[in-house]
Amino acid sequence: MDEDSRIAPVDDVPEDGSFLFTVRDGFDLEEVILLRLADGVVAMKNYCPHWTDVRFDSGSGAEVRNDELVCTKHGATFERDTGYCNYGPCEGATVEQLDVTVDDGVVYLTDDDYDFEQTGPSGEHDLSSRGRIGFSGN
Repeated sequence: MDEDSRIAPVDDVPEDGSFLFTVRDGFDLEEVILLRLADGVVAMKNYCPHWTDVRFDSGSGAEVRNDELVCTKHGATFERDTGYCNYGPCEGATVEQLDVTVDDGVVYLTDDDYDFEQTGPSGEHDLSSRGRIGFSGN
């Protein structure tokens, strides 16, 4: 495997949470999360299909409950292995997945549409606020 596409060891992906990393698509950065499965991992874009500015993982891990990914903003639930929304305002939608491969206990990005950028958030949005509206004092 190519070391430039190395994301992290599988053991770094929590069983009931997520591992956040950033990919590049041309000039654009996008956040992706790894979720642990019984037989490996799956990579999904780090946003709810209902409102794409709402992150599953805002820097401290996505909520995973009863083997489902949970959008804490809307209460929507998604099947961990497929990203299919089975409850909530975006029911029937699916979180976009990226191709990853596990080789010798390490996760690699193998999706030809993206380049691995870094572990952690993209830095292109404020992770301290979960609101959708910003206010300034000027």
